[in-house]
Amino acid sequence: MERTIYEDDHEAFRDSVREFLQRSVVPHVEEHAVAKALPREFWLEAGKQGFLGLEIPEQFGGAGDLKDGDYRFNAVLMEELSFVNAALSSCVGIHSDIVAPYLVELGTADQHERWLPRVASGELLCAIGMTEPSGGSDLAALKTTGVRDGDGWVVNGSKTFITNGYSADLVVTAVRTSPEKGARGITLFGIETSAPGFSRGRKLDKVGQDESDTAELFFENVRVTEADVVGQVDGGFIHMMQKLPQERLGCAISNLAHAKQILLETLEYTKERAAFGAPIGSFQHNKFLLAELFTQVDVTQAYVDQCVLAHSKKELTPVDAAKAKWWTSEIQNRILDHCVQLHGGYGFMNEYRVARAWRDARVSKIWAGSNEIMKELIGRDLGL
Repeated sequence: MERTIYEDDHEAFRDSVREFLQRSVVPHVEEHAVAKALPREFWLEAGKQGFLGLEIPEQFGGAGDLKDGDYRFNAVLMEELSFVNAALSSCVGIHSDIVAPYLVELGTADQHERWLPRVASGELLCAIGMTEPSGGSDLAALKTTGVRDGDGWVVNGSKTFITNGYSADLVVTAVRTSPEKGARGITLFGIETSAPGFSRGRKLDKVGQDESDTAELFFENVRVTEADVVGQVDGGFIHMMQKLPQERLGCAISNLAHAKQILLETLEYTKERAAFGAPIGSFQHNKFLLAELFTQVDVTQAYVDQCVLAHSKKELTPVDAAKAKWWTSEIQNRILDHCVQLHGGYGFMNEYRVARAWRDARVSKIWAGSNEIMKELIGRDLGL
């Protein structure tokens, strides 16, 4: 079914993203996987092309004023990145689609001047420090503390599974500043990784998404001041809840685009691969299976597109975002598992994109709030 949510400007933007990726990224994906990170050259080039500043006002080097709140541009970028691999959209999404809005919407004038130009240019690589070793999806239970000391705080604790964590220059970090207030006692700080007392562990050895640098972060008597507070003191939990719908929508867009690309490649494989004297795609079971998978993609795309339009109008609800995140991660994993099966033994070889995609996709049912949490949110909305 033809998609109707994009206009000529969006498609022109898509062409520029695609050209950049073919020139500067696709030839180097193997190097990125070996290094377990995207090189700084990638970030600087992406910044030069204007792809990191879609949420940042033009006065700070971004394209936010030109985009004028139209999230469809973000969606195009996430789709094209996901067609290359899942890690690419994850790393860029954290930097430009998740952290940047925190800084733009909650940051002070000083923080805007201090951080935004370098975020847009790729000189200041961003991560977000929410998840902790003992907490997982339970953000209200975080244990990293900020204790008042004079005109600032002393931060102690750790974060884990942090995308961009090994390379980040700035981490928007959730810290418990008023333990007696529970979830209402969490503050967000912009902590530069050059701060004394900040350290990071090794790049974590993940099942998939080798191109993404993921690390544990440690805070040992890290001093922060009022100038580092992002948003309101003790308002961090509310801020995170307000920003999660965009994060989950970004996941949904990437999940579906990633699955769709590998499914298209699998379709071509089934037309070329022969067994018992015929293309394997012509066997009734495989033909029916592919018919089901392509239908699932099209139907899911219709829902995700409506979510994108709603978010562009500031009307996307947290529940609808949760539905999109849950459903697309389930669909993605289901589709890619079938794609591996259709490739047979070759589907289990890491040299084949389908195998890597299958590994890369599994985490999408866990991060940005596990699928079980998504169902809990949906169930509560039903009055249960």
